[in-house]
Amino acid sequence: MSALPEPVIRLTAALNKLPGIGPRSAERIAVHLVQEERGRVAALAEAITVARETVSTCETCGALTEQQPCGICSDPRRQETTVCVVEHPTDVLNVEKSKAYNGRYHVLGGRISPLNGVGPEDLRIQELETRLSAEGITELILALGTDVEGEATCHYLADRLTRGEVRVSRIAHGLPAGSGLEYADEMTLRHALEGRRNMS
Repeated sequence: MSALPEPVIRLTAALNKLPGIGPRSAERIAVHLVQEERGRVAALAEAITVARETVSTCETCGALTEQQPCGICSDPRRQETTVCVVEHPTDVLNVEKSKAYNGRYHVLGGRISPLNGVGPEDLRIQELETRLSAEGITELILALGTDVEGEATCHYLADRLTRGEVRVSRIAHGLPAGSGLEYADEMTLRHALEGRRNMS
């Protein structure tokens, strides 16, 4: 029988489902929260609820936003003809931190992974093709992870999307092999973007 009350056990289980939070961290956070001032806990709960209700994905690029289209897509100072293709909305935040890129984005929503049942039709590739035709895009920068699935997805996209005036490039392998953008620091991402190679 656990020494923790049942509500704390349920809270620990809920926190343990969050990315990057293991069982011990979840338990520490749960115990901290039940001992915290009620006002602070209520403020945290409200912040979580408001963020979940007001933040969605941009209908154009797939980044996180409160407005449609997002601030990046609607910014006239951004380079309109270059689109950086990433896996997840959080990757947009990581590339932006590098301050080495001033174009638009397109979030795929994952990568091709037959073993996990994810095929090209499960990603936002059709939407990217539509943008190629409608927005006058001349370069796609593929900024996906360097593991096997990331490489396979990049090659698939290069084969499918290279056409006419569209140049398809891949960020340089400044990223550690087998990892994604979330583990790269700003300098590594800057070198990777500046050293991208052509796949057309």
